Amino acid sequence: MATGVKSRVKLPKTAAAGEVITIKTLITHRMESGQRRDDAGAVIPRSIIHRFTCDFEGEPVVDVQVHPGVSTNPFFAFRARVSRSGVFSFAWYDDDGAVYTDSKAIAVT
Repeated sequence: MATGVKSRVKLPKTAAAGEVITIKTLITHRMESGQRRDDAGAVIPRSIIHRFTCDFEGEPVVDVQVHPGVSTNPFFAFRARVSRSGVFSFAWYDDDGAVYTDSKAIAVT
């Protein structure tokens, strides 16, 4: 598991039924490509977030495959239409098998 990984998610706490909201996510992660070498000349192992998903109450909203060309601390912003109150669940999948998760609730008024 990578060290110092922290997720951040920003979305409105409330929305009107049928409103399209913007969701912004960022995860602190070094995103090592596996192509660099350390001071001793050894290859630094690849360690990237290779997949990001977002679900709303178990229904898929976003499923992104990430490749080594993505920068450190990947940021994703996307829009979603909300029709009812519920919880958005987010997951970032690391090469080493770790899964980092977060969730945020939204109330539809």
